[in-house]
Amino acid sequence: MSRGNEMLKEEKVFKDPVHRYIHVNDRLIWDLIGTKEFQRLRRVRQLGTTFLTFHGAEHTRFNHSLGVYEIMRRMIEVFHGRPHWNEEDRLLCLATALLHDIGHGPFSHSFEKVFDTDHESWTREIINGETEVNAVLRRMGDQFPREVADVIEKTHPNKLVVSMISSQIDADRMDYLQRDAFYTGVSYGHFDMERILRVMRPLDDQVVIKSTGMHAVEDYIMSRYQMYWQVYFHPVTRSAEVILNKILRRAKYLYLNGYVFNQSPAHLKPFFDGDISIEDYLKLDEMVIFYYFQVWEEEEDEILADLCSRFLHRRLFQYVEFNQHFIMNEWAGLQERFKAIGVDPEYYLVIDFSSDLPYDFYRPGEEEERMPIHLLMNDRKLRELSRQSDVVEAISGKKRTDHKLYYPSDVLHTPGQESEKREILEILSG
Repeated sequence: MSRGNEMLKEEKVFKDPVHRYIHVNDRLIWDLIGTKEFQRLRRVRQLGTTFLTFHGAEHTRFNHSLGVYEIMRRMIEVFHGRPHWNEEDRLLCLATALLHDIGHGPFSHSFEKVFDTDHESWTREIINGETEVNAVLRRMGDQFPREVADVIEKTHPNKLVVSMISSQIDADRMDYLQRDAFYTGVSYGHFDMERILRVMRPLDDQVVIKSTGMHAVEDYIMSRYQMYWQVYFHPVTRSAEVILNKILRRAKYLYLNGYVFNQSPAHLKPFFDGDISIEDYLKLDEMVIFYYFQVWEEEEDEILADLCSRFLHRRLFQYVEFNQHFIMNEWAGLQERFKAIGVDPEYYLVIDFSSDLPYDFYRPGEEEERMPIHLLMNDRKLRELSRQSDVVEAISGKKRTDHKLYYPSDVLHTPGQESEKREILEILSG
């Protein structure tokens, strides 16, 4: 038993398609899972709009969070009794793994861009505010919620604990790569997690990998690289996200300009007004958003109604590759031509870009300093992964960025103003 916690009389298990079973023995963890803030994660998809590309991608932040908890639990089993590992940090690690996504909202990243919210900020609010999660955590002491929030924020002084949930090889990434691969049905994303767990070792300020496990880590890095470009940045998913973003922006614009909706968007008013309480935030999930999209499909505003119809019935935008030469020479003319055929380029002509850095070693002073993965060599010295692995060296520090231009192809192929539409298609085809 630990302060504010007790072991359950009987172990609780969740049947999980990725990890087979998720084991819960601590009263603290079991009660956190039962809070209404954690249960809300059942109504927030893990992969946002990806279900419109890969139909199986319906899994939620709820089962991902349980998966991260299970990986963290197994990491602690490996660390038990080893130097540098303090068993008193066990519940801090488990609670942090379980709650690391508690602040995610519906369609998280699109929503955040439109309403200028930040899921990490809301995670801190939920953990430290007047919530059921906070009440459960406070059984461990008044400072325990802040400790959990600090680990998630990466400001906690115990860097070993921080690296277990937030580093280039952590419990979070190891779950979402495998889980997203499973639910999308792709062959990428799979790696030998059992092997990685066996060769993980705790040090003062980070988790390191025994050098004998280097090839398993190489496989993990490459799996991540492939998942980003084959799943997370899939152009069809991005198209759906573009439309989702434009729906929310149009609704916000209409509200701020006095438009009278057929049904008042009560759940979204705090977000339109920029005055959001924890209660407002927690009331919003993807079911609520879909409800408004169905209502707005019948709105008199043609843009809002059309965008909602496109999203609900998967009539997504087409795309072409985009480059700087294009923007210098054709962008203004393309926008004018869209206006000439009665299509508002603000909502129907969208540049979108995706960017990823698959692995990097520590570069002091750069915008996103990354703690590298270190190998523990036979002589007990540490060696940075890319210095030892030719495979990882080949992709280290190489940021890839992809630009695309999205537009409604179906509009350009409907009868009427054929010559103007032909000109647009010629420009888009390059």
